[in-house]
Amino acid sequence: MPEPSQYEPRRPEPDFPQQSQEHPGSTGEMDPPPDHGEHSYRGSGLLDGFKTVLTGGDSGIGRAVALAFAREGADVLFTYLPEEGEEAARTAQLVEAAGRTAVAVPCDIREEEQCVRLIDRARAEFGRVDVLVNNAAYQMAQPDGIAGISTEQFDRVVRTNLYGMFWLSKLALPHMPEGGSIINTTSVQAYQPSPHLLDYAMTKGGIVSFTHGLAQTVAGDGIRVNAVAPGPVWTPLIPSTMPDTASFGKQSPLGRPAQPAELAPAYVFLASPQARYITGEILNATGGTPLP
Repeated sequence: MPEPSQYEPRRPEPDFPQQSQEHPGSTGEMDPPPDHGEHSYRGSGLLDGFKTVLTGGDSGIGRAVALAFAREGADVLFTYLPEEGEEAARTAQLVEAAGRTAVAVPCDIREEEQCVRLIDRARAEFGRVDVLVNNAAYQMAQPDGIAGISTEQFDRVVRTNLYGMFWLSKLALPHMPEGGSIINTTSVQAYQPSPHLLDYAMTKGGIVSFTHGLAQTVAGDGIRVNAVAPGPVWTPLIPSTMPDTASFGKQSPLGRPAQPAELAPAYVFLASPQARYITGEILNATGGTPLP
């Protein structure tokens, strides 16, 4: 077989080293380091002039989406948690290196008032919201299943994954022009829940229903609502929330996890005018795992 191009996204082998980190994890400590498209993504103006709001843009899928959106011509306001400041600074550098505006906002989307301030900031910076990407999420694996899920964990998972998405969608919609869109991040877990991620899988199922329902509600206003359902993806959440990283991704037919760079094009497509007749859809990016 030919040697891969230097721009080929790094694809960790199925037996990459066992490793663990404290939550929320650090990109720099991951082995191998995730590929966000730094050397591979080439834009073509699909989102030229778009004003976007992205939650969880500091690392992982969020960083890859921020980078891709910027290289497609979009300005990006993104959220991060205060403890993720160094990660957020790197994402901002990537957006600015593409010649676009980066606005990094510390925000805990579990709190409604912080969501209100976030959309107010977006209005002040951009005047409108062309695309909202509800990407931020929390998970923590529990080998004992439901018995190991504390009320504190359950509350954090639900408020991060569902409440934040609900509030931000409701707040952003009045400031979205016709042709705008909302893109939610769900998961293969919505359809094939793992017992050790029961609370997380439940919320991802809720995101699917929310996407279908909201799409019908706002279609008459010319707003589209879609979601991306990733399979296993190599992000800091994995070594910081999963006990067995050595086997991570092996269950997919492709036999490996995705790199964040391999997910970003799905978000670009759904945000772009090329998808203007697509709404209420879930774009599955699962490495071949069949979903309904």
